[in-house]
Amino acid sequence: MARNEALYEAVLKGKRKDVAVLVQEDIDANVNVESILMDSMVPAMSEIGDRFSRNEAYVPEMLIAARAMQAGLDLLDPLLQEAGHEPIGKVAIGTVKGDLHDIGKNLVAMMLKGAGFEVMDLGVDCDVDKYKEAVEGGAQVILLSALLTTTMPYMKEVVSSLSGCGAKILIGGAPVTQDYANEIGADGYSDDANTAVKATKDALGIAA
Repeated sequence: MARNEALYEAVLKGKRKDVAVLVQEDIDANVNVESILMDSMVPAMSEIGDRFSRNEAYVPEMLIAARAMQAGLDLLDPLLQEAGHEPIGKVAIGTVKGDLHDIGKNLVAMMLKGAGFEVMDLGVDCDVDKYKEAVEGGAQVILLSALLTTTMPYMKEVVSSLSGCGAKILIGGAPVTQDYANEIGADGYSDDANTAVKATKDALGIAA
């Protein structure tokens, strides 16, 4: 059960203003900042992700929950850094070269932040060099997104170029399949934002 049930529910229902108010109240009351995040906000994002996987919630609900979560993170981030809070991992995500679609990427990025990862959002139309820079910047997992079948082949180029770099490479997007991931040698695949979080945790050996 979440420590702050009101905050948990506010994130779950996507009430951005309520989340900001409740987080600020906890901060003002000197509640441990990691507890605010890990005991109420992260469990709420996990629940909305599970509901999505069970077809009990849809992309709009996940988006508004993620944005509500972000309203709380905006207040917590400086304090978490001050307190020396360590993210559970550092990842980078970007839509591959030639593809300008970002709704799915943005949702995955927000879900990963909600799960406790430090996320480097590389944006859209990302070439190999951009992903290499992310690895050099400490990214342990690189997530490639594509919405167009015409841009999928660039995923293979990225995977090939990053072979042996030490980071895990995961792919996803509407036309992408597990078979394609296997074919190009990617380390994993996800078909939605919730499974992307699980796949990222699996890639790093983090218990779900």
